[in-house]
Amino acid sequence: MASQCPACDGVEFQPLFTSSDRLYGSTTKQFQVVECRQCRLMQLTPQPTPAELEQYYPQRYWFTPEASTAGRLEEAYRRFVLLDHVRFVQRALVESQESGPVLDVGCGGGLFLRMLRDRGFHGIGLDYSLDAARAAWTSNTAPAAVATLSQAPLPPASCAAITMFHVLEHLYSPRSYLQAARDLLRPEGRLILQVPNAGCWQFLLLGPAWNGVDVPRHLYDFRPADLDLLLDSCGFEVLRRKYFSLRDNPAGLATSLAPSLDPMARRVRQAKETPAVRLAKDLLYGSLVVAALPFTLVESACRAGSTIMIEARKKT
Repeated sequence: MASQCPACDGVEFQPLFTSSDRLYGSTTKQFQVVECRQCRLMQLTPQPTPAELEQYYPQRYWFTPEASTAGRLEEAYRRFVLLDHVRFVQRALVESQESGPVLDVGCGGGLFLRMLRDRGFHGIGLDYSLDAARAAWTSNTAPAAVATLSQAPLPPASCAAITMFHVLEHLYSPRSYLQAARDLLRPEGRLILQVPNAGCWQFLLLGPAWNGVDVPRHLYDFRPADLDLLLDSCGFEVLRRKYFSLRDNPAGLATSLAPSLDPMARRVRQAKETPAVRLAKDLLYGSLVVAALPFTLVESACRAGSTIMIEARKKT
């Protein structure tokens, strides 16, 4: 059973469900998801050791384009759906009027940094994986370092913004990362977070089959109130929320309904497919994503989208 809640320091939990790695099949081990009785933050138990957790992240967990027509088309699609994130961050930077770099934590292959640079904003990537940092440099000419946020190669109060897209739910200590981010931000700097929203309709309807729980890689599952409590305790105030992501919400529902069709999961599993079978599965998955769009737009309009993106600043 979990020992302590990172949001409210509660020590009493109630079990919700058990599950294993539904998407990548990296393990057959069963994990339990429990809920804090005090604040209702959900977390995985038992939490894997760092050595175990590393095994649950398959190679090429991040996206890097392939040197093929299909690879170029996939990159074009990813650039299109990532515009949501770029515009959200661009607005935060313009309104804050702060100078300094954008630090993208969990930068993966660096496509976001490349798109941000195309709009005139300098960014630096940070990732736990050496292969990811190398991919950022080589695929997108995005400077990236391998380090934790507390060891970032930047001086205190130097960043105009820090972005964490789908990072917080993977961390053993979300609070320590938020405190480190606060130290690195300039006085009017912005913290941009995105996590799966455990308060979404998709989780209510699908339960453990919802892609957002992603056992065993997600150590915590946040609802909006959980994030508010955690950010407030770390010295941040929330300025803006967004419950829809063109990249994540429709595709997340499609993956929840048909995980065997997910292109990334098939690549990671190294599924043996003929070109015709691959094309057929890609088209079927794409059709599911398009079909999911109306539902995900409605749930987002009701502030119950399957992701939540937050802009926050340091409290004065």
